Parts: sequence; structure tokens; C-alpha cells
Amino acid sequence: MADAPVGALVAGVLLDIDETLVDLEGAMQRALREVTASYVTLTDEGWDEFCNVFGRDSEDIYDRYVAGEISFAEQRVLRAERGLARVGAAFPDGEAAAEWLRTYEAVQPSYVRAFDDVVPLLDALDAAGVAYGAVSNNVHDFQRAKLDHAGLERIRVLVGIDAVDAAKPDPAIFREGLRQLGTAAERTVYVGDNPHHDVVGAAGAGLRGIWLNRSGREVPEEAAHAVREQIASLGELPALIGLA
Repeated sequence: MADAPVGALVAGVLLDIDETLVDLEGAMQRALREVTASYVTLTDEGWDEFCNVFGRDSEDIYDRYVAGEISFAEQRVLRAERGLARVGAAFPDGEAAAEWLRTYEAVQPSYVRAFDDVVPLLDALDAAGVAYGAVSNNVHDFQRAKLDHAGLERIRVLVGIDAVDAAKPDPAIFREGLRQLGTAAERTVYVGDNPHHDVVGAAGAGLRGIWLNRSGREVPEEAAHAVREQIASLGELPALIGLA
């Protein structure tokens, strides 16, 4: 399917959730330090290493969850075990790992926050009459709770991987977002922080994919053909799509 024309009048905006709308990495880091301190003593550099392994260096484990190979709880424990191994530690037994998981699941939601640029963007979209929603590589109910914890109840359209039994970059999950939003692909943009899942996937479904590159990363080679537009903040989006 051909890419949507950059100049097309935008009627809808679909957004990723984690690291796009919600500072999941920050929430994870704060919660991880709180609940893991009883299992290992680390310097600040050690905690940074543990949290980095749990997050960015364990995407392969999360991909196994998305593929249906392991449960959401299992992927969290496996990521924690990998992080502990990297800093020379381990859970003493399976019950300790299970207790860690119970504590982490209770604590982590309290740290979830929306990025500062989210509410101003939603205000601008509301003022312009542009429909918006979210499409995520997690299940609907978990992400619904996350958005609500972050004060983003106003985002009513939410598509998770359980809606069509597909995950980004599969075009099916983007098309379900379009169906629920009620907009045509050529008049809808998709914004996310993962160039492959979000931009390549959106382009494959006929949407205009925009990379939210908050940290100024280089475009990955495998996504270079699709990444034609990028922004450093959601505050740049209204002007980019002709609302300001």
C-alpha cells in the first residue's frame, strides 16, 4: 500500500502508549529500585545497569510475550532475573521471585506518569476536532489501567494486541485502530517511539508514520526506508500536521 501523502488533511491521530504517552521507563526504574533493594545492594551505576537490562536490553523477552510464548508475569520475572544476573545477583528461589513480582505489580502503577507534552497535544487535537486514540503492543485492560493511572482517561479509543490477535508492526492492529477511530488511513497519522513497530508498521497499513525520537537517536538501518518524519516532542506534532 502506498504511503499516505504528507500534505493530506489530518482527521485522526493514533498514538503508541509506552514511552510516547506514558513515561514507562521512568516508572519502571523508580519501582524497580524500591522493590529490588532487598535482594541486592548496588551503587547508582549498578542500579542504572540493572534497570537498563530490565528495560531496553530485554526487548527479546518482551517479544516472546507478544508472540504468545510466555505470560506477561513470566516475562517480567525473566527480565528481572537477567538484570540481577548482569550485576552478579539472583533471586534465592522461585518463591522469592514470585514475591518480587507481586510487590512490583503493586508498586509500579503508582509511579506511572504522562509526559508533560501529552495533555497540551490532546488539548490541541480536541480544539481542532481531530479524533485520537491509542494502539499498543500490550493487552487492552492493562493499558487502559495504565492510561487511567496517568490521568489520560480522555483517550477512549484504545486497541491492544488482544483486539485482533496481532501486534505491531502487523497492519491488522493499525486497521483496527482506524476502524474504532472512524478515520481513513490516508487522513490518519500514527506517532510512536519505536521506528520499526510504529513507523514501518503504520506505513504498511497506509497511515502516515511519525517517529517520536525524544533522545535524538540515529534512525535504525532497518527502518530508514520508512522514517521520513520525526519529532523530538509531541509539542511539535500540531504544527507538523497543520494544526498550528
